[in-house]
Amino acid sequence: MPHAPAFPRRYDLDWLRIIAFGLLILYHSGMFYVTWGWHVKSVHAGPEAEWAMLLLNPWRLSLLFFISGVALRFAADKLGGGKLARERTVRLGLPILFGMVIIVAPQSWLQLVEGGEFSGSFWAFWPQYLDFNSDFSITTPTWNHLWYIVYLLAYTLLLAPFAGRISRLMRGAGSRVAQALFAGKWGPAAALTLPVLPHILYRLTLDPHFPTTHDLTNDWANHAHSLTMLMLGFVLAKNVHFWSAVRRALPWAVALVLALGTGLSVLWAQWEAVSTSSDWQWIIWPARTARLAYAWIAIAALLGLAQHFLNRPSRALTYMTEAIFPWYILHQTLTVMLGYWLTRQGLPVGLEAALVIGGTFAGCALLHELVIRRVGFLRPLFGLKPANATETARTASAAGTV
Repeated sequence: MPHAPAFPRRYDLDWLRIIAFGLLILYHSGMFYVTWGWHVKSVHAGPEAEWAMLLLNPWRLSLLFFISGVALRFAADKLGGGKLARERTVRLGLPILFGMVIIVAPQSWLQLVEGGEFSGSFWAFWPQYLDFNSDFSITTPTWNHLWYIVYLLAYTLLLAPFAGRISRLMRGAGSRVAQALFAGKWGPAAALTLPVLPHILYRLTLDPHFPTTHDLTNDWANHAHSLTMLMLGFVLAKNVHFWSAVRRALPWAVALVLALGTGLSVLWAQWEAVSTSSDWQWIIWPARTARLAYAWIAIAALLGLAQHFLNRPSRALTYMTEAIFPWYILHQTLTVMLGYWLTRQGLPVGLEAALVIGGTFAGCALLHELVIRRVGFLRPLFGLKPANATETARTASAAGTV
């Protein structure tokens, strides 16, 4: 049984988790409008919004994995490794299976319809989607945006047998190492630089050989980056020296994010010309290293800002802490369905985008409030605890469901 000392609830991380998922919903709405490949595309797709997407992309999922690691530490200290594994297998496994069978299927249908590969109704498509031997050009059945939950469950099951030992280590020798790194005058610099180092190593060794696939079994570079972020969150979750260093580093973090973001945006705007010019090859690796630094420093800046401004409870926080996970499960299907229909109505781009984004958020909110949270058998399919356990859970966890 775990015997970890009590630690204050981190309302700031609850808020950051909500914000991160909200940005993810916006990002996937943006994918409908940029030139990069996605499930369906707007007739207005173009490069105009790509600068914002490029600034968001390096850290949006890394932030979620870091917060998930913090939440796992709190849960492991409370439940123990065995119970944590059993609880998360149900809590995450059911939404994965339900999502693959029901939620994601319309995305694959409309993708194939738009590509001219299928012309029948959804009900004609669905049995073929569930047939593992179908010969579509895309994998079916699939998890699409739910890959994050799949990876989170896999990492949780890998971590659970060692969670108690790691937690004890971080209360002993690990805490002394963290104090040496983060407590002194160089602590803020360490907090902004040390977490970047493993990602530079992965960029040099794994990234060139393992492009991101989200298929779980052949995605080793993505696993290295994501699992490292989760483990950072797990080991540093309760280390006061690290969190103090992040607070002290805030002015530097904000300044560096603005500088790096501006410089990278200018470079990315010319990336095709730069990356193919022999005169500019020298800048490729510094730019890639700067992108990795930007990603972590952006996360550190958000952690510091959240500690300063968001570490307090509210009724809105209590409600959204539960709501945001069902929103995440639902959102991409709503975006794909709304986008596919609206872009065929001849609307101007501004109105179309407003309806896609607004409709996605409104659909998530209404389906959660009116259906999911009120229908008992649906709650576990969207990662929610039974209604009679909700009040207890609100005071027990550290940073939400995941």
